[in-house]
Amino acid sequence: MTHMIRHPRRGLARAVALACLLSAGCRSISTPGFEQMTASKHEASVRPGVNEPYLDPNLDVAQWVNRFEVESREIYEARAEIVRAVALRPGHRVADIGAGTGLFLEPFADAVGATGRLYELDISPKFVEHIRQRAARAGLTQVEARQCPEDSVNLPAGSIDIAFICDVYHHFEYPHSTMTSIRNALAPGGEVVLIDFERNPGQSRPWVLEHVRAGRDVFTKEIEAAGFRLLGETTVPGLRESYFLRFRRVEG
Repeated sequence: MTHMIRHPRRGLARAVALACLLSAGCRSISTPGFEQMTASKHEASVRPGVNEPYLDPNLDVAQWVNRFEVESREIYEARAEIVRAVALRPGHRVADIGAGTGLFLEPFADAVGATGRLYELDISPKFVEHIRQRAARAGLTQVEARQCPEDSVNLPAGSIDIAFICDVYHHFEYPHSTMTSIRNALAPGGEVVLIDFERNPGQSRPWVLEHVRAGRDVFTKEIEAAGFRLLGETTVPGLRESYFLRFRRVEG
């Protein structure tokens, strides 16, 4: 899925997103232990082209629903246990980052209730529109579906309590910039839930070794470097190839 061709829309999307961030007064943060990043300084992609299929203007949403929302997918099979482990409460404000076809749309919306807020975020305009229509049909007024650029969640400061990143972090082309934007969007004491594939040479499936760029140790260090502290791992029934980690925003 990886190639080096640059999509012409991506540069425009980044420019528009950058203008929005600057006009909103986006600022760098100075938490000790990680490099300051600003909206005007961009890190290099760690996996050029990994998200090209989701930016395809001819993307067939039904095809991806059949791929993502099937019992053979571990995340789908364990979704009820995952929702319980996230432990959302009424009134919580949560961002489902890389929401895809909306696998967690209904259970998360139910968990935060009418007084909460669920941001369904994705870089794919087709996925975002699909989720928007799905939420409208279900009458989920607490849901806001948003398209975001590839290097930022583009949410206001302090607007969320929990950031949920499930089977998506290995798709972050700009992990430091994205995690910095997540830290800015989290309220004090806010947390990140990370679910991703175990990547162990000699043990993991060839597809995982080819598709997932690094294992949990690398991802943990990257997230900590963006201003987070690892709280620990949660054992979730049904997760055999994936891990569930929780991080808290570092204050100061």
